Amino acid sequence: MTRTLAAVAAEAADCPRCRLAEGRTQVVFGVGNADADVMFIGEAPGFHEDKQGEPFVGAAGQLLTRMLSEVVGLAREDVYICNVLKCRPPGNRDPQDDEIEACTPWLVEQVSLIQPRVIATLGNFATKFVLQTAQGITRMRGSTYPWHGRTVIPTFHPAAILRGGGETSRQFGEFRADFELIRDTLRGLESPPERITVPEAPPPPEPVTASGAVSSPPSVTVPEPIGVPDAEPAPEEQLELF
Repeated sequence: MTRTLAAVAAEAADCPRCRLAEGRTQVVFGVGNADADVMFIGEAPGFHEDKQGEPFVGAAGQLLTRMLSEVVGLAREDVYICNVLKCRPPGNRDPQDDEIEACTPWLVEQVSLIQPRVIATLGNFATKFVLQTAQGITRMRGSTYPWHGRTVIPTFHPAAILRGGGETSRQFGEFRADFELIRDTLRGLESPPERITVPEAPPPPEPVTASGAVSSPPSVTVPEPIGVPDAEPAPEEQLELF
């Protein structure tokens, strides 16, 4: 039986899988619509997230919420927001390999249950992790990438935009353009394919005999249909994310 997202979050709340459990205030599992079409994945909780138990609640979160509203036309409650790591690393240091390995099953289950159609990776770490690439965010952003039947759109981490000067920075224009790409990608997924109308072929001319009379078509005996055994159903594809 498939678990609910709430059940997974409840189990993760007591996660002891790595050393980060010792210093955290609480697990920051994720927040938002459990049936969201868009999922945002960041790196790890920061100071404010660790205290409040919700991802992206500081200034970076406010910028994310603003871009969602102004550009994409969605509220924060319409999407799902989480991080690769569910606990804050001490001093906001980079995640370590064993911590990433311990947290990956939580993210896999989140994606499996939510089934987002678009995943936006926020920053270098999340982008490299999800797409398994060595390329940095500057080169990866601005494009879409197919990923397990979904579309991944990398963009800058909102905190990096704020550190770089906010709206006065060059990156802010690119950041906004990435959210426009998210919006346009969603619209493309919602639009039905263009209907193609095939013109009807004209009826064939009726056969005429040498005397000029219209002859009746010869009778045709239709053979009995040949029974074809039912094909075995294809096994349901298992979602293997990483």
